[in-house]
Amino acid sequence: MKPKVFILTPSLSKGGAERVVSILVNNLSKKGYNVSLVMLNYSELGYAIATDVEIVYLNKSKRNKNILSRIYLAIVTFTKLISLINRSSPNYLISFTTTANLWTGIACSIFRIPYIVSERTTPERTIHKYHPLLKKLIFQLYKRSKAVVVPSEGIMLNLKKNKKFNGLHNYVIIHNPVTPFNNFSRERVHPRKFILSMGRLHHVKGFDRLIDAFSKIKAKNIDLLILGDGPEKESLIQQINDLSLTERVFLVGAKDNVQDYYKQCEIFVLTSRNEGYPNVLIEAMSAGCASIALDCDFGPREIIEQGENGLLVPNNDIMLLAQAIDVVLADPALKEKLAANAINVGITNSTNTVISKWEELIPEYV
Repeated sequence: MKPKVFILTPSLSKGGAERVVSILVNNLSKKGYNVSLVMLNYSELGYAIATDVEIVYLNKSKRNKNILSRIYLAIVTFTKLISLINRSSPNYLISFTTTANLWTGIACSIFRIPYIVSERTTPERTIHKYHPLLKKLIFQLYKRSKAVVVPSEGIMLNLKKNKKFNGLHNYVIIHNPVTPFNNFSRERVHPRKFILSMGRLHHVKGFDRLIDAFSKIKAKNIDLLILGDGPEKESLIQQINDLSLTERVFLVGAKDNVQDYYKQCEIFVLTSRNEGYPNVLIEAMSAGCASIALDCDFGPREIIEQGENGLLVPNNDIMLLAQAIDVVLADPALKEKLAANAINVGITNSTNTVISKWEELIPEYV
């Protein structure tokens, strides 16, 4: 008999960690696990969830910056989690991101339920910024967990920069899964040749760096398309205007047919300032895109084999990025080689391969 599993996450809006959660939830359910998706906060679902998966929101109130309100909300959320666990008696909990990991560790310690925690992004933005007492608590909770799952070796090594977290011996690296695309359209998504990038229009995704590099390339018979929405849209539009690129750089918003953009682009470029393990890069490569990435923390250097299945450019070197784009555009043989080898990412990161690694961490209950 498959165990009853709770998967805990802050929300399921559009995002890299959320996409991994949705794939894990749906596939464990398909394999016969009794799965409940438990979210700390309410948000519209960014990904489809199987109908037989129970969805629970612990809190439907809007976030408040007032410290007293936040403390009250935290108490209410944790109380509801305790009540839910007591009522449902799950066999196992899996949580994603530091906040959810914290609540999961405390709750499972109370009920003596086995649990897995997962860090999904650079610890420089989370654990390393916390108060020493909170770090000590998190370390103890992570130490008791069955596994600390990270999507890349880089995140593990960064966690180990902290003396305490260097003492953990239950790290497990499970890369993000990639789902194969189908139903490609023959209709052109853009009238001219184009370079593609994709993601939330946020400072951390570095689209300002991409636009800057694009302004420096020698090739003038090609456009740049950026898919996604987000808070940096107006500043990016201003940058495009300032560089007189309004007829060559397009912010096309979020699209449902991303596979057609991957299939038709000349090059895919990732310019994030940091990542956990970039889903868009492995998606693009699995779709056969010749890809270039800035060597940010973390993930690209674990995905790209330099000169074989993509090009890796030193982080922050905008001029070298522009030159790399020109090199690939000017060399059809190199472009074809990178694209052909990139497809293998779809095999190494296949959903079946990744889910089986998660399953190995979940014991069977009879």
